[in-house]
Amino acid sequence: MKNKDGVIIYVGKAKKLKNRVNSYFRGTHYGKTAKLVSEIDDFEYIVVNSEVESLILEINLIKKYDPKYNILLRDDKSYPYIELTDEKVPTLKVIRNINRKKKAKHLYGPYPNVTAARSTVNLLNRIYPLRKCNTYEKRPCLYFHIGECLGYCAHNVGQNKIDNMKNEIIKFLNGDHSIVTKKINEKMNYESNLLHFEKAKEYKKLLDYINITLTNQEVELKDSVDRDIFGYYFNKGYLSVQVFFIRGSKIVERKSKIFDIVDSVEEELTRYIARFYTNLNKPKEILVPNMVDDKLLSEYLNLNVKKPIKGEKLKLVNNACENAKISLNEKFELIKKDEEKTVIANEELKNILKLSKLSRIEIFDNAHLFGTYNVSGMVVFIDGRPSKNNYRKFKISIDTNDDYGTMREVIYRRYFRVLKDNLEKPDLIIVDGGIGQINVARDVINSLCLDIPVVGLKKDDKHTTSALLAFDPVEELEIDKKSNLFYMLERMQDEVHEFTINYHKQIRSKGSLSSILDNVQGIGEKRKKELLKKFKTINKMKEATREELETILPIDVAINLQEFLKNYNK
Repeated sequence: MKNKDGVIIYVGKAKKLKNRVNSYFRGTHYGKTAKLVSEIDDFEYIVVNSEVESLILEINLIKKYDPKYNILLRDDKSYPYIELTDEKVPTLKVIRNINRKKKAKHLYGPYPNVTAARSTVNLLNRIYPLRKCNTYEKRPCLYFHIGECLGYCAHNVGQNKIDNMKNEIIKFLNGDHSIVTKKINEKMNYESNLLHFEKAKEYKKLLDYINITLTNQEVELKDSVDRDIFGYYFNKGYLSVQVFFIRGSKIVERKSKIFDIVDSVEEELTRYIARFYTNLNKPKEILVPNMVDDKLLSEYLNLNVKKPIKGEKLKLVNNACENAKISLNEKFELIKKDEEKTVIANEELKNILKLSKLSRIEIFDNAHLFGTYNVSGMVVFIDGRPSKNNYRKFKISIDTNDDYGTMREVIYRRYFRVLKDNLEKPDLIIVDGGIGQINVARDVINSLCLDIPVVGLKKDDKHTTSALLAFDPVEELEIDKKSNLFYMLERMQDEVHEFTINYHKQIRSKGSLSSILDNVQGIGEKRKKELLKKFKTINKMKEATREELETILPIDVAINLQEFLKNYNK
């Protein structure tokens, strides 16, 4: 599905295309579906030979075009795993890039909570003196001297001892904590008997970590098969998905995801599960609810997908569904409030500005220091939310105290590039300034034959957002300062200002003290050398009194320098 600009906004699949398309234009729709329907301007379809081909094509097109109305899994980064390396003297570490480790024999996880993975590795490294270094050093390091390494680089350690440690670690990571618990108890009692109570307390904390964090709910399945359990709950346009990771007959972790949907629950859930393993190791088996097409997923994922109809496996799926329901009910009010602050506020702005469409907004701000280190920043908000991957920095070519010239250059550079590289055009441009800035930006946009509305944000005496400047001729639109729209505009203004100022500071920090002094009127080569010889650093120069500066500079130049340095780190 495409909008009026030809941009792909949704990709889906259907057995009966006519029925699926009709469903979008019959009856009343709300939320995300209503917004999708309002933007559809054209369709394109591809006929394939099977459902599996259809699913593969759908997922590939979503990856390629990243349509705004498809479920985005950007936050589902590769989960960490724990790897026990297959070496003569192994190491234990947390890894993320499992694609390079597909042949690893001892890979455990995933751990959606990276802190838990690191804590587990730290725990085992404290108990078992494995090799800690990546490469063998020429002499024992600190870990050897504190008893957390056997000094394999300098001492001959029996292979049996190494293998025993390795086997005990494998048992622990497979869910058998008894050996490690016994070892910690022995060490705790030993230190306690020696009256080393602080050391004994440390081992007590390790025991607590195992008992509270690692001894998770044990399931009734005793086959020790690694499997993932999917459950779902749908209500008020939102789909909640819960995934349990079962390793060694225990639920070791879970993943929760809530999103609003525009397709049928069956299609959205199937698509989510299909994309779930993009950055994950697949288990031996996954269990899914009855509504999911298990045969399609099994063929696509190339693993055992089951829809249990009775017994303990059905209980696990039902439990996952119940947790999905609890998660949605607990977070629904927060989700609605977030939507009011973003999507609904964005819709209100669209209506006030009388726009047919408002999704992508690009906001600009400029920064300089007395006409030097001239930079601009651009931040992007999509549907009321910041899209940090699209932020851009601009170093202005001429250092002059000319805000209009800066605005003209940055707007031209940005939108000439948009035309040249056929980038996505924004629906609205916001400049952080008054009528003059707006008119300069509009002149450049018109010269490029673009039809993009430009508005400005006016600030009051306290440098806070006070009004929206829009239309032609420019009108000042008062915004309720307690409204979600005002908070969104204020957030946009704060975001672009902070982004630009941070870039400005980076640019300034790269300049040498000598080049900084070049920006102060009245300081030439001779005076600059004398200042550098006496004060050496910016901080010392800032701390200097006017009388100290006047030993080198005339009074008016000393005042200029103090004023310049006072504003330098702002």
